[in-house]
Amino acid sequence: MLRQRVITALLLLAVLLPALLVPKVWPFALLSIGVVAAAGWEWGRLNGAGEAGSVLLGTVVGGLCAATWGLELSLLEQPWLWWAATAAWVLGGALVLRRGPPWWPAVPVALRLGLGVVMLWLTWVALTRAKASGVAYLLSVFCLVWAADIAAYFGGRAFGRRKLAPAISPGKSWEGVWSGMVGVLVLAVAWVLVDRAGTLGSPSIYTGLQARFGWVGLLVVCVFLAAMSVVGDLFESLVKRSVGAKDSSQLLPGHGGVLDRIDALLPVFPIALTLSLL
Repeated sequence: MLRQRVITALLLLAVLLPALLVPKVWPFALLSIGVVAAAGWEWGRLNGAGEAGSVLLGTVVGGLCAATWGLELSLLEQPWLWWAATAAWVLGGALVLRRGPPWWPAVPVALRLGLGVVMLWLTWVALTRAKASGVAYLLSVFCLVWAADIAAYFGGRAFGRRKLAPAISPGKSWEGVWSGMVGVLVLAVAWVLVDRAGTLGSPSIYTGLQARFGWVGLLVVCVFLAAMSVVGDLFESLVKRSVGAKDSSQLLPGHGGVLDRIDALLPVFPIALTLSLL
């Protein structure tokens, strides 16, 4: 299993890194369209769309993203849209997680499928906007999620005692969450200091936040973003648990599905864009 995970991870990096490092946005935009389209297919399978319906849902997600790229909609620059997305993740995420897995299948299928389309579309838009802001900005948001996940994993294994959400994800603990937040704070401070040395060429999200809100504001926002990465992770786990699925699919051998890999990114990138538009 470990060998399979490593091979898959190396292949993914071989595809992702060139798209990240190319100065133009379109290679990354095209790659991420494929990613969210695959995630749309998985979302359909987890939410009662059937096989044909799931393929259609993935196609709709990919087509909507491609159309958005071609039209360059000015609507997407409106802060209210992103504040609405942020509020939906904060309030809606809290509501869904509080209700738990048994409640999710009771939500009408059409509503669940529509929610998935909007969620994945807005994530793609935020991803491409982040790439347009510079590779350092994009990577800094990715690394925030990765740092939170890695620190939570090791912190949870070392100190985990109190379960975070046993009905949704039994392996997660409150100690893991705190550890993830500490990991993100360390990353943020270190990245701002590196940015000041001018070694990465373009500013990260941390430097932008520190310039807007000061050091205290930076730390508060980073804790919030780390918390929202946990919400994204738990939300996808809740959807899977509601239908008895371990993984969203087997598209990525050793890693499960695409949604399993991007779940924490779904709230973080739109919220990061919201803060950047302030």
